[in-house]
Amino acid sequence: MAAPAAETPAPAAEAPTEDAPAVASYEDFMAGPDAAMFTVNNLWILISAALVFIMHLGFASVESGMCQQKNTVNILFKNLFIVCIGALGYMAWGFNAMYPGDWTISNVFAFGSPLTNTFYDDSAEVVANLTGAYADNGNCYTYWSDFIFQAMFAATAATIVSGAVAERVKLTSFMIYATILVTLLYPITGSWEWGGGWLNQFDGGSEETGQFIDFAGSSLVHAFGGFSALGAVLVLGPRLGKYTKDGTKPILPHNLPLANIGVFMLILGWFGFNGGSVLSADPQGVSRVFVTTGMAAFAGGLGAILISWIVLKKPDLSMALNGTLAGLVGITAGAGAITPWGAVLVGLIAGGIVVVSVLLLDKLKIDDPVGAISVHGTCGIWGTLAVGIFGKEELAGEKISFMAQLIGTLSISAFAFVCSFALFFILKMIMGVRVDAQEEHEGLDVAEHGSPAYNDSQA
Repeated sequence: MAAPAAETPAPAAEAPTEDAPAVASYEDFMAGPDAAMFTVNNLWILISAALVFIMHLGFASVESGMCQQKNTVNILFKNLFIVCIGALGYMAWGFNAMYPGDWTISNVFAFGSPLTNTFYDDSAEVVANLTGAYADNGNCYTYWSDFIFQAMFAATAATIVSGAVAERVKLTSFMIYATILVTLLYPITGSWEWGGGWLNQFDGGSEETGQFIDFAGSSLVHAFGGFSALGAVLVLGPRLGKYTKDGTKPILPHNLPLANIGVFMLILGWFGFNGGSVLSADPQGVSRVFVTTGMAAFAGGLGAILISWIVLKKPDLSMALNGTLAGLVGITAGAGAITPWGAVLVGLIAGGIVVVSVLLLDKLKIDDPVGAISVHGTCGIWGTLAVGIFGKEELAGEKISFMAQLIGTLSISAFAFVCSFALFFILKMIMGVRVDAQEEHEGLDVAEHGSPAYNDSQA
């Protein structure tokens, strides 16, 4: 098993490896013996990309449902913008910057990308990239499929931040921030592991130490987004009236049914998020990852229900929903290296962790309307460390080391936090990052967009 493209380090326009046969044309390859398996594998990657795209609908629904009605249009607008700029930014820069891992300006522009190559280019390099010769782990997919699958991942980091800064962030400032985060910063840490960089090669100075493993992004996607969100929130500050001298004032969600629908959409999409990271339609690999993903999600929901019921004295739906997502985040790093029962334990613990994290951040007066920092940041770290605790080397296909997991997740989280804090602080100094008090009270739908989300007129 491998993380997305972890075993496809060949640049997009590189000729076939020595082990891969030369391909005269795409038509010749499709007439050969490998065409059927190649077609199935490639189709599964594309289906997975579509499932990951559906996750953005889930994020938009969770975020808008968990927040106040007066900010719904603003939240939906940000989520649409993030998908658009995330995919286009990844096409223009991120995909090339992320692979290979030796990140240099020359490498970014050294090989072809979806920007520079077309299906009509019949050079040997491009022909190879459109056949099973592209990936070095078998007849899997074209580099077009690789790109679109990775592009759907890329926007997720900024989407996580969107929820944490909701209801008080200035739209233009957030749009600039999200563009830089997803286009320039996310590919850097991604290249450390999935692009063959230092984490991919890390052995702690000893062959006995083991390598860093992040199957589908507990750290590289989720902890990156969660700690980016923490940096932004610390600069931005809490919503007005959230914390007073009398204590914390609850700001209730306006549409929990919508948030519930969003979580179910995210569970569905996560089967593509993790299942596609097998990087082929291998029956054993994909089916096992589906099981570990689903069981961790369900256990996460139960863990959060149990802990929140004990602590809050009532069964809390929002905690249960975040617990389910916490279970998913928790298993993402080890979906291919942890057994199904191990996944249950990972999810169960993640569900408990997210409740404690949400309540702790509230005590520290760190205002996160949707719990994104806790779900993605805290549980992203837990999920990465869980590989070192519950991971099986015979499933991972490589030596597992808790220390490698710890160094990897802390490095990624620290980079994300520092860069995000600095970027948001610079934007604050230049143009401001927060709407004024009147606009926040009125709601960002009217203040920023001039339109409420719901038409209550009887006409």
